[in-house]
Amino acid sequence: MKKIILCIVCALSMIAGSVLAKDWSTIRTAVDVPYEPFEYKLPDGTLTGFEIDLGNAVCEEIKANCEWVIQGWDGIIPGLLSRKYDAIMSSMSITPERAKKVLFSEPYYNTPSSWFGAKASADLDVTSMDALKGKVIGVQRGTVQDNHASDTFGSVADIKRYGTADDLVVDLRGGRLDLVLLDFPVGEKTIMSDDKYDRIGELFQLGEGVGVAFRKRDKELAEKFNTALEKLKNNGTYDSIRKKYFYYDIKV
Repeated sequence: MKKIILCIVCALSMIAGSVLAKDWSTIRTAVDVPYEPFEYKLPDGTLTGFEIDLGNAVCEEIKANCEWVIQGWDGIIPGLLSRKYDAIMSSMSITPERAKKVLFSEPYYNTPSSWFGAKASADLDVTSMDALKGKVIGVQRGTVQDNHASDTFGSVADIKRYGTADDLVVDLRGGRLDLVLLDFPVGEKTIMSDDKYDRIGELFQLGEGVGVAFRKRDKELAEKFNTALEKLKNNGTYDSIRKKYFYYDIKV
């Protein structure tokens, strides 16, 4: 009798597991747009960029349909946790604080950060608290650049936080900011395109790299992404996509 009951329990467990198993034939992935060259819209409204191309290649590899969801950065983790989408693939740096809330894939790129400002500030020592005293510094809210600027210079400088990188660039060009701290590729595209502005100081690394974020329970999906990303790195697809947007290596 006990054996019969045990068999029934096992059978019911297997049925429940199959019912609860998530169908990953469609994967909804969030991005914060614009963040050129990682994700942005073409004039015709088409979504493109390094992470869009790479994400589409991942979906193709795992035989899933990619659905891209545009979400503002401030609400991007809450949106994931409330099941508005299944993943975040939007230049999210892996940090201990975020890892308490989400499950990260293995890092799939790491680009340097950089200070940007008017060419007249080219000789400014951006590592010196004395040099940055009283300066107005722009960062995108909730980024590793925000953390670095706030922790290092928040006691001597005025840190202004923005929802998008585009808004930050507008205020720099409007003379409302002295400096901005951004991912170098973003600043290179959006700031250095104007010959009045340039990189200030040396490039430097922040954080442990960028990963795809998932809900902590979705370990199967995270593993699918890890496997696919590793294959794309090994078969040359990753480098082919990277070369469309960067002239330097960003692979972790």
